[in-house]
Amino acid sequence: MKILVTGAAGFIASHVADAYVGAGHEVVILDDLSRGAKRNVNPKARFYQCDIRDREAVESIFLAEKPGIVNHHAAQMDVRRGVREPHFDAQVNILGSLNVIESAVAHGAHRFIYAATAGAGYGEPKQIPVPENYPINPITPYGISKHTVEHYLFTFQFLYGLQYVVLRYGNVYGPRQSSQGEAGVFAIFSEQMLSGIQPVIYGDGQKVRDYVFVSDVVRANVAALANGTNEIFNIGSGVATKDFEIFEQVRNLLGKTEVRPQYVPRRPGEIDRISLDISKAARLLDWAPQVPLAEGAQRTVRYFQDAALASSAASNAK
Repeated sequence: MKILVTGAAGFIASHVADAYVGAGHEVVILDDLSRGAKRNVNPKARFYQCDIRDREAVESIFLAEKPGIVNHHAAQMDVRRGVREPHFDAQVNILGSLNVIESAVAHGAHRFIYAATAGAGYGEPKQIPVPENYPINPITPYGISKHTVEHYLFTFQFLYGLQYVVLRYGNVYGPRQSSQGEAGVFAIFSEQMLSGIQPVIYGDGQKVRDYVFVSDVVRANVAALANGTNEIFNIGSGVATKDFEIFEQVRNLLGKTEVRPQYVPRRPGEIDRISLDISKAARLLDWAPQVPLAEGAQRTVRYFQDAALASSAASNAK
């Protein structure tokens, strides 16, 4: 089948596109390269450089390609920027997503897989782990904009019969992760330590998150091609992990046991603790995470070590 993947020059969606190509699907990629990199684009996919806010451009791609399935990852994903620029956040995440959804309906796509957010959506939960039916109380514009699209998908299913699957991600990590994202602590700590920069922890290191390795997230996106129709799923590990534990994992893997973090004040909009109830995904999506944190951390840190060596070699060759 033909699948259009938005944002597939970026971290998560590039891995999703790779898996779809590997499964024999015809893949079309739409990305504006504002945060992603052309090197992440699968060479067997057709690539369009396009901003999802450009309604005419999005429409023209759907007209030319007519995908049967849309996997929508393209987003303004920086929580801090959303706090500073809520209009921009809404333009990309709400209006841009509407451009993609409306084009999908207009040109015959029958299924829409949407990458949503768990932590930013639920806000500061009073129940741990958090199930999908927990009240949505975002405390940032990013959380609001990402959740709003879920309502549009429900409405478009009711009005036009567009099937959807919503995947609410925990903190995804792994190769290709960007250190520019506030959730990319593996990337941030790895790059800082490899560069001899003292790592920064926002707060006291006790904030709790639910980390899930990117290959597990990819498997959820593959499962969503056939399962979980018109449902919402938490996609995480179900395990609560503190910031300092991630710091220790990276420090030990890099053999930099002498490094100490610099603690600075927490940033506006950061929740204190969250972990996800992932039992619904097991029941209806036939999915469960397979990569434990220790293994995922090792694979991720190795990726950044290799990237640092390649960068150093390239610099020395000049």
